[in-house]
Amino acid sequence: ADHPPQCCCDLIALDNVPLLFYILALKTLVLCLGFAGVKIYQAKKEEAKLKIQRAEQRRIAEQVQELLDNELLDNKKDN
Repeated sequence: ADHPPQCCCDLIALDNVPLLFYILALKTLVLCLGFAGVKIYQAKKEEAKLKIQRAEQRRIAEQVQELLDNELLDNKKDN
């Protein structure tokens, strides 16, 4: 008659150990790549936000400069 395995260790035969290591390595690699991908995505998003802020600041600075230039011109006309 078939006798059940002595312990659960027999279920995971020694032949399967390399396979398990490969699976574990693959899982680790996938996790690392996933985290790296998320970090890169966040960095890109942050960079885009900064770019928009810088453009906005530049636009405001140009407007202020324009106003100042117009003020100077008006003052010169008055004199």
